[in-house]
Amino acid sequence: MTVQTAVILAAGMGTRLKELGKSIPKGFLQLGDRPIVEESITCLLDVGIQNIIIITGHLAEFYTNLQRRYPQVTTVHNPDYANSGSMYSLYCAHKCINSDFLLLESDLIYESRALKSVLDFPQENVVLLSGKTNSGDEVYVETSGQTITAMSKNYASLIQIPTGELVGICKISKLLFHQMLDYASKRFQYSLKVDYETDAMVSVAKSYDIYYTLMNDLLWAEIDDHHHLDRAKEQIYPQLIGSK
Repeated sequence: MTVQTAVILAAGMGTRLKELGKSIPKGFLQLGDRPIVEESITCLLDVGIQNIIIITGHLAEFYTNLQRRYPQVTTVHNPDYANSGSMYSLYCAHKCINSDFLLLESDLIYESRALKSVLDFPQENVVLLSGKTNSGDEVYVETSGQTITAMSKNYASLIQIPTGELVGICKISKLLFHQMLDYASKRFQYSLKVDYETDAMVSVAKSYDIYYTLMNDLLWAEIDDHHHLDRAKEQIYPQLIGSK
C-alpha cells in the first residue's frame, strides 16, 4: 500500500539554541527563503504525501499559522511537551494515525531522494541511515543482517561497529507503531521521557524486524544547537541548493 501520511515531530523546546530557541521553534529556522519545516513539507508533497500531521509543543502557534496555508497539514498538540520525550508526542497523535506513515523530525534539512529511498524500500518498516557526518550529537545505529539491533549516542556502548548514523526519517507500519505504543504505555507509568528511536524502536526491534537503508553520500543535517546551525548554513544547505 502506498504511504500517503507523514508525521513531523515538532514539540521540542530547542533549549540548546538558547535565546534563538525561545523566540522560534526549530522548524522555523530559516536558511533560505522559507522555514526549514516548510521546505520539508514541500518535499513531502512532491513525493505524493497527502496528509501531514505535525505534533506541536513549544510555540505551537507557529505551526497553527502554517496549517492555514497548507490544507494537507493537521496539527496535534502535546500539552506535556516540556516534560516528555518524542515517543509521548507520537502517543498524543495515535488517534490520528490510522495507516503506515513516514516519520520525520522538524529540525532536518535533507535531499528529497532521502524520502524516495524510504518510500521505495520493499519492506514496510525501514530506518534511513547515512554515512559519517562528524556533526556532533550523532545517533549511531548497530545492525545485524538487514535489520537494526541497537542505537546510541555513545559509540562505545555498541557491541558492533555501527553501520551508519540515524537521519531522522523512517517508514513505520501501523503494526510496528502499535508495538511501539504498547512498549511506551508501560514506560509512561514511570516517566513520559521516552524517545521513539533509542527507547521504543530499539526495544521492539529485539522481537520484530525493523530494516534499514543506508545512503552513504546523503546531504542532510539536524539542527539542535548553534554548532549544528553554523554547519547547516555554511556547509550543507549551499550544497543542497546546488544539487537541485
